[in-house]
Amino acid sequence: MPTRPRGRFAPSPTGDLHLGSASTALLAWLAARSRGGAFVLRIEDLDTPRVREGSRDRILEDLRWLGLDWDEGPDVGGPHAPYEQAMRRDRYRDAFERLARDGAVYPCFCSRKDVARSASAPQEPGDEIRYPGTCRDLPAEVAEKRLEEGRAASWRFRAPAAALEFDDAVRGTETQAASDAWDFVVRRADGVPSYQLAVVVDDMEMEIDEVVRGDDLVPSTFRQILLYRALGWSPPAFAHVPLLLGADGARLSKRHRGTSLREAREAGVSAEVVVGRLAHLLGLREALAPLRANDLLDGFSLRRLSPAPAGIVVR
Repeated sequence: MPTRPRGRFAPSPTGDLHLGSASTALLAWLAARSRGGAFVLRIEDLDTPRVREGSRDRILEDLRWLGLDWDEGPDVGGPHAPYEQAMRRDRYRDAFERLARDGAVYPCFCSRKDVARSASAPQEPGDEIRYPGTCRDLPAEVAEKRLEEGRAASWRFRAPAAALEFDDAVRGTETQAASDAWDFVVRRADGVPSYQLAVVVDDMEMEIDEVVRGDDLVPSTFRQILLYRALGWSPPAFAHVPLLLGADGARLSKRHRGTSLREAREAGVSAEVVVGRLAHLLGLREALAPLRANDLLDGFSLRRLSPAPAGIVVR
């Protein structure tokens, strides 16, 4: 583990930074800086079709305007460069090959439509489709023949049917029942590594000891813990913070007009007003008043945040 605490924020350059992402960035920065730690900025740009030109630089500008700084990142470099996932594919390939040598992954020839059709349990709207294990026990010779024939295959991790738990700095003990475990994709059929694998490799290699992110990613954490173990690494500490929601009750995104930092800047709103609003929404301050990010450092602790499983609506 690093001798100095290390935190990070890892946005995707798919649009301008909105208040929801800004609140997570602020909390991640406060968590690292309040511990006297380093702060790393990493760009998660593996999903190439969704990346918007110029978005990365706009995100960096908006974060700096908000009052945040970082010790390592795509614009300042650092000992763990590169800090953009699209430039780190060799790292993910090495980790995947290690998993394959250990028999921890297997090829899956099912399409998304196949998986949806064979899912045993009814699906709620927005739920992730459970993989029923169709290809898990496919004989090796059959799988090899299909691969030789050029059949498209994603690669799935063999998730053990075992209960998992971890201590969350905001939500307390999080538990996943054995019945909720299923094999997840670590490399897509087009060869692109999954978020689950990429983020584990990045956080390990960048020596991140505490991950602060939105609480919609709790299910991903159980999968990532399995990958850490399979690769022989120790997982970092986790803190899943409340999501900010639009007036429609949906998680804030670029479709919610008037919630991006860029819009606030162009409307003449000060960074201090935005930080003060975020601090009030997150329960860090009772009164709504302009603040600098640095003003929140004294006495800051993630343990003081109140979980909000239903999210926090931005009015």
